[in-house]
Amino acid sequence: MPHTLLLAQPRGFCAGVVRAIDVLDEVLDREPAPVYAFHEIVHNRHVVDGFRARGAVFVDSLDEVPEGARIVFSAHGVSPEVVAEAHRRQLRVIDATCPLVTKVHLETKKAAKDGYDVLLVGHRGHDEVVGTLGEAPDRTTIIDSPAEMASLPRRERPVFVVTQTTLSLEDTAQVIDAIRSEYPDAQVRNDICYATTNRQMAVRTIAERADLVLVVGSSNSSNSVRLREVAASMGKPAYRVDGIEEIDPAWYEGVGVVGLTAGASVPDELLEPIIEDLRRRGVTRVEPVVVAEETIVFQPPDASA
Repeated sequence: MPHTLLLAQPRGFCAGVVRAIDVLDEVLDREPAPVYAFHEIVHNRHVVDGFRARGAVFVDSLDEVPEGARIVFSAHGVSPEVVAEAHRRQLRVIDATCPLVTKVHLETKKAAKDGYDVLLVGHRGHDEVVGTLGEAPDRTTIIDSPAEMASLPRRERPVFVVTQTTLSLEDTAQVIDAIRSEYPDAQVRNDICYATTNRQMAVRTIAERADLVLVVGSSNSSNSVRLREVAASMGKPAYRVDGIEEIDPAWYEGVGVVGLTAGASVPDELLEPIIEDLRRRGVTRVEPVVVAEETIVFQPPDASA
C-alpha cells in the first residue's frame, strides 16, 4: 500500500482564479441575491456549487439576465459582442477576466487591425477561445492540432499566432512548429500562462517518481485535463477526479508512491481529505515537490458600478 505522497507545488489556485473568486465573493456579500455570472466564474464544480448555494446564477446567455441586473464576467473572458449586449441591456457589469486572458484579446485585436490573419491555437468551444475569437472573427482561425494545418487554406496576408492560456506545453509547441513550417515569418505569441506552465512542470516532476498520479480538477477545466495528460505521457497511471468521492481505492493496489496535484481553479480544501485518507492507508511521508514559487497577485477590477 502507499507509503509516500508527493505533493506538487505549485498546485491549485492561480492569481487569476483568486481574483475572479474574490470578486464574486465580495459582490455576494454586499448585494442581495440573485447575482448573475456569465459562464461559470471558474471551471470547478465545487466552487461553482458553493456560489450557487449563496445566490449566484450562472448563465450562458444574457437573455437569461433581467435588464439592469448585476453580472460578473468569468475569469475566462467574453467577446466584444457580449460586452456590447450587456451595455444594451443596462447590466451592471464587473469584469473578472484574468488579465493574462485580456492580454490575448488585445494581441488578437491589434494583429487584426494591423493587417494580419490570426491563428488561435486552442480548443474549440472553450469559453476562453470563444471570447478571444470574438475580437476579430473574420480574421481569426482556430487551430487545435498540427494535422489541421494541412487542410488550412493558404494565407496571403501575414500570419499572427496567439494561444489559449491553459494548453499543454508540448502539444502547443508541436502546433506552433507546424505553423512555422508553413509560415516561417509568422509572428508568434505563446500565451500559455505562468500558472499552467508551472503546474505542468510540477506534475511532470512528481510523475517521474510516482507509481500513480492523482489530479484534482473538474472535467471542463482545460488546465486540469492537461495535467492528467502530462502525467499519463510519462507512462504512469493518472486519474483526474473532482474530489475524494471519485477515487477508486483499487488504484492504490501495488502502489508505493502517490503523486498529487490540482488544477488552477481547485481549492486546496479538496485535497485535504485525500491526504488524510492516504495517511490512514499507510502513508508516513508527505513530501512537497517544489518547482517554482508563485508571488503574482492581480489587482481587483472596479466593482463600484
